[in-house]
Amino acid sequence: MSQQKNDKNRIKIPMPRVLLAADRSSSGKTTITSGLLAALTFQGYRPQPFKVGLDYIDPSYHSEITGIKARNLDGYLMDDDKILDVFTHAFESEKADLAVIEGVRGLFEGLESFSDTGSTAQIAKTLDCPVVLIINARSITRSAAAIVNGYVNFDPDVNIAGVILNNIGGGRHAKKAKDAIEYYTGVPVLGIIPRDDSMQISMRHLGLVPAIEGRQKDSEFRKRIYSIESIIKENVDIEKIIEISHNASPVEKPEYTLFKPNQINYKPTIGIALDEAFNFYYHNNIELLELEGARIKYFSPIHDAHLPKVDGLYIGGGYPELFGDELESNESIRNDIKEASGQGLPIYAECGGLMYLTEKMTTGVQNKHKGKYHMAEMQESTYNMVGALPGHTLMGHTRVVSYNIGMFKCDSVIGKAGNSFRGHEFHHSEITNLPSNSNFAIKLSRGTGIVSGWDGLTVNNTMGSYAHLEAVSYEAFASSFVDCIFRSDNF
Repeated sequence: MSQQKNDKNRIKIPMPRVLLAADRSSSGKTTITSGLLAALTFQGYRPQPFKVGLDYIDPSYHSEITGIKARNLDGYLMDDDKILDVFTHAFESEKADLAVIEGVRGLFEGLESFSDTGSTAQIAKTLDCPVVLIINARSITRSAAAIVNGYVNFDPDVNIAGVILNNIGGGRHAKKAKDAIEYYTGVPVLGIIPRDDSMQISMRHLGLVPAIEGRQKDSEFRKRIYSIESIIKENVDIEKIIEISHNASPVEKPEYTLFKPNQINYKPTIGIALDEAFNFYYHNNIELLELEGARIKYFSPIHDAHLPKVDGLYIGGGYPELFGDELESNESIRNDIKEASGQGLPIYAECGGLMYLTEKMTTGVQNKHKGKYHMAEMQESTYNMVGALPGHTLMGHTRVVSYNIGMFKCDSVIGKAGNSFRGHEFHHSEITNLPSNSNFAIKLSRGTGIVSGWDGLTVNNTMGSYAHLEAVSYEAFASSFVDCIFRSDNF
């Protein structure tokens, strides 16, 4: 790969890339991106997938399809240099041929009305990346040209290099929409996707069904991906998209990178829960723990009878509410985790992991005033959980989706007093029946947390929070976790 230096003595590297954005949510971004990644992979390319925003589930499809770990890019959590660091590190470490970036929501949706912070457009401009705009063209033809024209002119710094029309009803519909867009805007139509039920991926209250669960529970999962790939290959000009990706200018590589190994003599083993119930992890978090010197050992709270020998635990988010029977039935591993927590083993749990560590979890009782929002069917039942943390989790009584900002008020398993972070929370549960003397490590200045803006429920060296943290944004995550393990009596 050729390299050149600019006048700032920063290296610029050719990295072909394209960003798939949309006019709004539910336009088909994830399905079309998945089909494109599959088609490129089957043709022998190594596409490095990225997802704008903090979603866990869409990247799970990207990783499942390509065999390459997808990364998240978020302009609210990460400054420009960190976005470039994640992008260039992933591209180079995976020896990618090109990068395919899936946007979030509509192209210009972000944190505020008058800036593009947190938006897909912000990432497109930071990476100087050509955009292919996906339009949900159901029931529109000439109006599609007006939509494209509006998007092209809204921010001239965003390079909209092509359009894909989704949900097309037939040949006449396709021709009218395509002709209008190309005549009035000059932007080429690169794909026309027919209405087809096989282009759907199952929805759930936090988004799509995760790829790991789909693969393990649905024998048709792989067949569905092949079907989507076939539709994309037949109806999208993939060669033109590859050409557009190669027209992107070289990427400026930051002088400083977070992705460098820390030479330490001790090698703690961190157990990470990974199965159908727990699979919400950012790959950056795991890689940065490894670069801090940690060995990673995966285990399943559903399928493994006992906890493996580890020096610390990381239990991420997921859907424990859908696997209450299985988690409760596995009493032996619940007892192992509770005992390890009581002995001071460093344990960090996020969202679904927090729910699992509480005493009980109740599902199926919906708050009629909050709406269901794609809520999965859950039987009304109460399950015994680990009990390493106090409280009773109620599922479905609230819906919280927000960036959050917090500060550690005391030393904890992943941070010291005074450390601050930006993260996010996305949950449909709340923790009740907490003792009045409960300890919280985190105070939020933005967000909801567990109770009254407090998060990071803590007992011994166990901490559970609703805050999801991205280790590139919160740099103290990996070093603090490994250091806590080293200082604990268990190591």
